[in-house]
Amino acid sequence: MVKIFIDPGHGGSDSGALGYGLKEKDLTLTIATRIRSILLAEYNDVSILMSRMKDETVTLTQRTNAANTWGADYFLSIHINAGGGTGYEDFVYQGSNTRAVNYQTNMHNEIMKLNTLTDRGQKTANFHVLRESRMPAILTENGFIDTNSDAALLKSASHLDLVARGHVNGLVKNFNLTKKVTTVQHTVVNGDTVYALSLQYGSTVQQIKEWNKLDSSFTIHAGQVLRVK
Repeated sequence: MVKIFIDPGHGGSDSGALGYGLKEKDLTLTIATRIRSILLAEYNDVSILMSRMKDETVTLTQRTNAANTWGADYFLSIHINAGGGTGYEDFVYQGSNTRAVNYQTNMHNEIMKLNTLTDRGQKTANFHVLRESRMPAILTENGFIDTNSDAALLKSASHLDLVARGHVNGLVKNFNLTKKVTTVQHTVVNGDTVYALSLQYGSTVQQIKEWNKLDSSFTIHAGQVLRVK
């Protein structure tokens, strides 16, 4: 069982950065809870603990103590940047070992595959959550809340979904997480000729075709039950 500690930055009396009607504490919680939901719904053998599940004040020490006591395998801290720049960047502790840096590289690459923000690179810092966590840790900065173009993206639910999915994909690569098998049952109510039956889960689309024909068309009938794995 892989234990992932997810830390939505700020919260409660600490709003974090502000800009264009947005609050960092709200955005970090949205992204973090989406990461949690995707992992639990789609992947095997993963356990999640979050530093907060609502808008509440949690100190930096409380966050790292919770992760250390739980024995997390990875500490993922979600943040939104400010200061008039633009783009995405992430940080590990400046004294991190090779494994932590490799994890950072995987996270960075997977996040940027789904992110339209400028790539500001992989960096190091002496942040508390990186320094005091006893497991490999990363802090991601997902755009600048006080820059118009970045803020416009941060207001988009579809963009936040992609941000969350990028984080998930990085975690999957780091810990070789395996997908759960999802079975869908559908009873046909009207005869029809289907040329491409698509079932969508998150951002993954599976095309379902009949195996014993050379072309992709086949007929389904009223009352027929389709079980798709």
